[in-house]
Amino acid sequence: MEIEIHRQEHAAVVVITGSVDGLTAQTLLGTLQGYVEAGHTQLVADLAEVDYTSSAGLRALLATVKQTRQHGGDLRLASIKAPVRKVLELSGFTSILKVYDDVPSALSSYAA
Repeated sequence: MEIEIHRQEHAAVVVITGSVDGLTAQTLLGTLQGYVEAGHTQLVADLAEVDYTSSAGLRALLATVKQTRQHGGDLRLASIKAPVRKVLELSGFTSILKVYDDVPSALSSYAA
């Protein structure tokens, strides 16, 4: 798994590539938590290149959402591939997390 963070005008885009599973979820969580602790609380997770997420990956996303919301921000998901979207839907996460078709839509939601 690779993580790149690109700061934009209203939020930071976290580009995640690869699988988020029991081996990589802690790295994702640590990276996101560090970024939030540094004061960046409005995040968009670009999941266009994520083919798989396990329950550990879901927990990392949920923990980040909770952390950002505690600081007045949010973590919004964008460009989710069908297999990952299905996992999110089956787990009920789509009722908790804000999901957008693409990164520009997620970014503009912060500007509104």
